[in-house]
Amino acid sequence: MKSYLCAIGTANPPHALPQQKIADFMADALQLDAQETRKLKALYRLSGINTRHTVLEDYGQQNGDFSFYPNTQGLEPFPTVGQRMGQFQEHAVPLSVQAAQDCLDQIPNFSASQITHLITVSCTGMYAPGLDIELVEALGLPQTVQRTCIYFMGCYAAFNAIKAADAFCKADPSARVLIVCTELCTLHFQKHKETDHLVSNAIFADGSAAVLVCAEPLTNTALKLEAFHCDLAPSGQKEMAWHIHDFGFEMTLSSYVPALIKEGIGQLTQSLLQKLHLKLEEIKLFAIHPGGRKILEVIEQALGLTQADNRYAYQVLRNYGNMSSVTVLFVLQALLQDVQPEQHQEPVLSFAFGPGLTLESMLLSVHHVA
Repeated sequence: MKSYLCAIGTANPPHALPQQKIADFMADALQLDAQETRKLKALYRLSGINTRHTVLEDYGQQNGDFSFYPNTQGLEPFPTVGQRMGQFQEHAVPLSVQAAQDCLDQIPNFSASQITHLITVSCTGMYAPGLDIELVEALGLPQTVQRTCIYFMGCYAAFNAIKAADAFCKADPSARVLIVCTELCTLHFQKHKETDHLVSNAIFADGSAAVLVCAEPLTNTALKLEAFHCDLAPSGQKEMAWHIHDFGFEMTLSSYVPALIKEGIGQLTQSLLQKLHLKLEEIKLFAIHPGGRKILEVIEQALGLTQADNRYAYQVLRNYGNMSSVTVLFVLQALLQDVQPEQHQEPVLSFAFGPGLTLESMLLSVHHVA
């Protein structure tokens, strides 16, 4: 028995800022000199990102007009974890509701009261009673809905949510599983000049995505789950990491990450495709997590793909940046909206990566009912 991604909904905060506008904020906040500022702006230009969304309007303001960061030189006293979590609790629920409604509105004759399971995902904010319980109330879900929370797994966490939903549906064909991934990455800006932090500040953004997973397709076009495969590159444990410190969550994103992904992606792909006796050349549709422009490029080199093959990932990276666990769902949504009826049963290969270094892969297929 197979499960289906029946619909995918998305949402972003209202503050959509040009990449170079954010670079101006960063240069001032980090108190960079003229040469450092030129290098920073070059990094932002080469990121492959045009626009990012944030719940904090400060990134588009000048010092003196900030509403979250202090209007002082050096932004001192720098916001604490508690202050950042307060912002998460304020903004995560309405953004999640927007994404969930966008998802459920795509399904004919369906109401939130039919949801049997709720899976919430985040690595950028935590509190209890948490996002899951607030969504039960805000969406009008049954109080008996079975709730699962997946926290702090990073950019690949949506894959584990989909795996859990798949297991629920296989155990109970009447299950209706709603996944909601919400990440407010921009709450965790850090004032460090090391390259890892400069890159993190240059790519991460805010967003939410929701998916309804069922044991039957409830829409004319859905994505059928075929297989999963996960692997670890232990040598990359220190190259991509996510830690809670006194002034927010601090991301380590080493320049070695693309090389580690390039080294492991071939075997990961082969192991996944072997489960269904497929060859890579049979796959024409790809939904790859755009962890960054360089990551997309090394995957193309390793697998012999073109930028056109990777078009959905580049589209999401360009318009939204990296929204951690949310991002691959934006890519899958872009693909799902673009597929044609004649692509029924075509396979879809999807990847995501995160701390560990974790390499996740998923094989789906297009399911279309005339």
